[in-house]
Amino acid sequence: MSPIELPDIWIVILNVVTIPLIHLGVSWLFVQMPGHWFRPKALLFREKPGENGGLIYESLFAIRSWKNAMPDGAAWFNGGFSKKKFTSSDPNYIRDFIIETCRGEMAHLTQFAVLMLLLLWNPWPANLVIIVYALLSNFPCTILQRHTRFRMTALLNKVEPHDSIGNVR
Repeated sequence: MSPIELPDIWIVILNVVTIPLIHLGVSWLFVQMPGHWFRPKALLFREKPGENGGLIYESLFAIRSWKNAMPDGAAWFNGGFSKKKFTSSDPNYIRDFIIETCRGEMAHLTQFAVLMLLLLWNPWPANLVIIVYALLSNFPCTILQRHTRFRMTALLNKVEPHDSIGNVR
């Protein structure tokens, strides 16, 4: 039983319409936000113990075997930053790339959360399908953003080394 009882046809229509709207709407909204809102040193985006520079995603999820098959949704929107190809070793470009991985990660976490609103009208077992779908459509993208960010941060540190107190040399 769901909090909002609807006829089956309306449940199907709502799901078919709202799922793509959620993905596209959240993505579009995040592309509109200024990059300075996404700080790589913020707690959410920082590397956690055990992530090991992204190696956990390579060993646990074999990310290198499927990452190139993932679409780059940000590039679909005017003003979106394409992360499909790395095009420069300029430190400013790398910093922008890192910020865009934060934007992408937050967009996918938000999409997952907003998709949970569909549980309001999806009864058992459709609610499980919604949860599995939300996880499968956002979790791989989220870990890909984290993996890429850690790799780009390591590259930035090679291109623009810092001393022990964080100053650029």
